[in-house]
Amino acid sequence: MSVSGSTLDMHASARDLGAAYRRGDVTAEEVADAYLARIESYEPLTNALLTVADRDSLMADARSADAMFAGDGEGDATALTGVPMVIKDNISTAGIETTAGSEILKGYVPPFDATVVSRLKDAGALIVGKGNLDEFAMGSSNENSAFGSVVNPWGDGRVPGGSSGGPAAAVAAGECLVALGSDTGGSIRQPASLCGIVGYKPTYGTVSRYGLIAFGSSLDQIGPLARTVADCADVASVIAGWDPLDSTSLRLDFSDFGSEIGRDIEGMRIGAPREYLVSGIEPGVRSAYESAVEQLEDLGAIVEETTLPMTDHALAIYYIIAPSEASANLSRFDGVKYGRSARADGNARDVTEATRGAYFGAEVKRRILIGTYALSAGYYDAYYKKAQQVRTLIRREFEEAWERFDALVTPTSPTVAFELGSRTSDPVQMYLSDVCTIPVNIAGLPGISVPCGLSEGLPVGLQFIGPQLADQRLLRIAHAYEDVAGWELRPEMAV
Repeated sequence: MSVSGSTLDMHASARDLGAAYRRGDVTAEEVADAYLARIESYEPLTNALLTVADRDSLMADARSADAMFAGDGEGDATALTGVPMVIKDNISTAGIETTAGSEILKGYVPPFDATVVSRLKDAGALIVGKGNLDEFAMGSSNENSAFGSVVNPWGDGRVPGGSSGGPAAAVAAGECLVALGSDTGGSIRQPASLCGIVGYKPTYGTVSRYGLIAFGSSLDQIGPLARTVADCADVASVIAGWDPLDSTSLRLDFSDFGSEIGRDIEGMRIGAPREYLVSGIEPGVRSAYESAVEQLEDLGAIVEETTLPMTDHALAIYYIIAPSEASANLSRFDGVKYGRSARADGNARDVTEATRGAYFGAEVKRRILIGTYALSAGYYDAYYKKAQQVRTLIRREFEEAWERFDALVTPTSPTVAFELGSRTSDPVQMYLSDVCTIPVNIAGLPGISVPCGLSEGLPVGLQFIGPQLADQRLLRIAHAYEDVAGWELRPEMAV
């Protein structure tokens, strides 16, 4: 990484920046200043951030990072020390407004950090802002945010994907080097695909959800977005690990997610399930996917077509389970305990109805209604219980696949980034954007999206899926492909 005054390569990897720090080519204060300037220039174009870090506070953190590299600070420098990061705005940050992209939480300032944020701070990361998102992470385009749509740096008037569209666009635009998102049905991987970066959802339970504003508790998982697979592995190694504050947190060692990166994949068996080449997949996406499969074979992997018939039911059961869990989770927003309140004459019920009517957006209301209906007396067995039974069948089908394959490879999204406003009037068409990513969350598996080309000048993503707790192997395969494919995509807006 070269330094010319305050000019940096804003698209370098976090590992490159770390190497520059250790050589003494640049200081964390210089980096923090450069990224604040970058944000000031690009935010009018992207609307990727809802909050930008206070300069004085960020500079104090940068000086602490410089002290860590000099050996004068508290703790040793890590792979994330001095690395500019964006945190999705549904992840709690002490003393910094956290809205989940909703009017109902406008002005809410948490008194505590999410566990992942605490671990990033301990590692010396520089948090430069909070990322815009679909309200309560409910969306596939980042058009459901109460604070305006995010614009994909790859195309004027194109969506960045959702719900982690702000963090993904921030990385793609060079407003940060890495970001944290949350993934309930593809909300890290799908925007990574549409923005031309890497997005990784770890195995469910490896990363604490404490401090994540819940959407679907059995589906939600925090994970990184970055420019490289190795950077994603480094972030995961910092944020993962058992947390007594999260009852779903696994008591296992997750200290080095990148331990297999750099090893070849010759002889590894990779399944290519035909169900993921869905009806309506764009020709350019299919072509990029098929070329990527050929490159995997050139690396010595054995790629074999397979079938996962239960995949066809994943989208339907997701839109029963996720809204049902959202209906329960969002019941806490009652206009009394915290968040905004629409004052109304009458009793507490009247206040709650007025608050939710005024401050929940249309998509959030739609999903609450779907979930409440699915859980209601007389319909629970027909909908929610049946969906959970099908979920078990999907998990079993994946388990059978792992008896034959080390991983699966699929497109991440059936389309490239579509135009803003083109699907907002058709919720079903919007929901189909996540058809390739949802099964991963249903089964609690790790998944990662890496760039695999361009179609009509817009990025295409390739998804790898692995068995539960086989994250290191999954990252190894993704890195091997990334290394040979060489897709270092930079949108013209962000050059």
